[in-house]
Amino acid sequence: MEKTATQYDQIISKCREIFKNKLKDYGPAWRILRPSSITDQLYIKANRIRTLEITGEAKVNENIENEFIGLINYSVIGIIQLRHGFAEEVDMSSDKALELYDKYIAEAKDLMMKKNHDYGEAWRQMRISSLTDLILMKIFRIKQIEDNQGKTIISEGAENNYFDIINYSVFALIKLQESNERQ
Repeated sequence: MEKTATQYDQIISKCREIFKNKLKDYGPAWRILRPSSITDQLYIKANRIRTLEITGEAKVNENIENEFIGLINYSVIGIIQLRHGFAEEVDMSSDKALELYDKYIAEAKDLMMKKNHDYGEAWRQMRISSLTDLILMKIFRIKQIEDNQGKTIISEGAENNYFDIINYSVFALIKLQESNERQ
């Protein structure tokens, strides 16, 4: 599990750098997004991954790795929006956004380490396409929770699904990285 923790940190370092650079370009303009808009953005990215996995053909020069990174970063944004509410205008500094990014990624990693222990790193035997399908399922769950005004009877809420999307996306990126290293 030490290898997983190190790989996780390496993947997140790349994601964080992209998040940080986008904050420099745009600031936290995403603060105006309502949760449903974030869910739709996640859907677009996950559905593109699935389409590329099925067709094997991309007409836009953005690879699957970039889409998984987008899933991670938009999921963190989703958590920020759930915990802090959306705004009518940009109401957060880039520094505060990056501070929250680090905080919620640390929570995601802590959750991953606990689940990874209990499940015995089962994800290492999974196909990337299965991780993609699980991410899409989580997105559809979030959509249903949003349609239910955030209320659930027995199920985990939207936030837990965002954390799972982060961790499944990190697993997919680790698997893609390992695959590229073997080639």
